[in-house]
Amino acid sequence: MEYIWKKIKAVIKARIPGHSYRMWIEPIGFVRDDDDAIVLSCPNFFSKKRIQDHYLSMIESEARNISGKACPFVLEIAGKEKTRQKKRTADKNFKPSRQMDLPHAGDDRPRARMMRKEFTFDRFVVGNNNDFAYSAALSLASQSDRNQSSLYLMSETGMGKSHLSQAIGHHILNHHPRDNVYYITAEDFTNEMVQAFRNDNIGKFKEKYRRQCDVLLLEDVHFLTGKERTQAELALALDYLLNADKKIIFTSCYLPTEIPRLNDRLKSRLSSGLISNIEPPDFKTRLKILERKLRLQKLKMPKPVVEYLAGELSENVRQLESGLVGVMAKASLMGTPLDLSLAESVVRNIVRTSRKVTVDLIKETVCQHYKISTGDIVSKSRRKCIVRPRQMAIYLARKYTDQPLQVISRNFNRYHTTAIHSIAAVEKGLTSDVAMKKQLSFLCGKIETFQAPST
Repeated sequence: MEYIWKKIKAVIKARIPGHSYRMWIEPIGFVRDDDDAIVLSCPNFFSKKRIQDHYLSMIESEARNISGKACPFVLEIAGKEKTRQKKRTADKNFKPSRQMDLPHAGDDRPRARMMRKEFTFDRFVVGNNNDFAYSAALSLASQSDRNQSSLYLMSETGMGKSHLSQAIGHHILNHHPRDNVYYITAEDFTNEMVQAFRNDNIGKFKEKYRRQCDVLLLEDVHFLTGKERTQAELALALDYLLNADKKIIFTSCYLPTEIPRLNDRLKSRLSSGLISNIEPPDFKTRLKILERKLRLQKLKMPKPVVEYLAGELSENVRQLESGLVGVMAKASLMGTPLDLSLAESVVRNIVRTSRKVTVDLIKETVCQHYKISTGDIVSKSRRKCIVRPRQMAIYLARKYTDQPLQVISRNFNRYHTTAIHSIAAVEKGLTSDVAMKKQLSFLCGKIETFQAPST
């Protein structure tokens, strides 16, 4: 029957688009021929469901055409058969002749920061907002598409791009434990390079990222804005990796073309692969996320409360998780029933006022604080006493409104690249400028308590 399965795959390959075949049919493996069915294996639950919904009837039809009889198929998730074999081996008290080597045991080569163990494909909730990104990430991790060597995941904070990036790393390490998978943020990459120059170890740094790296997971590439030396070194490293058919995954809140002060060479490398955007989850997906979290943590919550959280906490996945944790913690600490009134009290403290706060209200609040006019803040002036308030206002507009960056930019008579630079300048200042941090905290307090000036 394995021969028949190969013929079925050949027929299907000619009938469906090439990318669909490589993504869904090619990874399916023949397991065994039972008396009443042919057993096939799929890489994961999502793949199994996709096959059942879209391709199983085609597979059974082609099997009937080739063999002349009905051939029912059973789909398993890869790894279950191995688990059964391990159990049988354990039952026989089998002992290996020597202890198996742990991946990278005794490996003294430099390693990147550790990935979160729970960020795997099987814990990623797939919905309409992220199904393409998930499929692209899984394809790259399983190497089912040989032409795909890089992936650029883009989304707002808290949408799951870091989860998918690290899931690729976990998948590759599980299937190819000898591969060097480096997971690092752009900021850490920059700091590591600076330290290499200071300690006269730049040769070792270059060797690490050009020769020793098999998979590079680079987070928050927009941090590289304006860092010319780092951009040049990264572009060279990417050339080496891409020429060697290594895997590269980038994450960012912005498209490569939207990142200001990024040299053309690096921008070209970032844009050379597949770019996938992750949208905010819809209600159905948010509900699935909450149910998955509750199941994994072995917690119970009344369905009306779960549905209420999914309906109210719509900003991103992190906000959703914060609501879940807050409700469970408050119920436990206060000893109160886990009901809708409790959930409402928690949600009130989480939900931002973005629907009520406008860009104009933020401009007025900032102008009153800095004692400038709204005309000044949207003018072409580059005086420091105007630039700083403008940057703060753009940052706050991004934080407290749902307006796209292009709309915010137009409200200040600026290009969207200038808005990105303003946001980056404020974020950088918060780590080193105590005065800016205090000013921003004060403005946030005014906006959140609706103490903005009246017009």
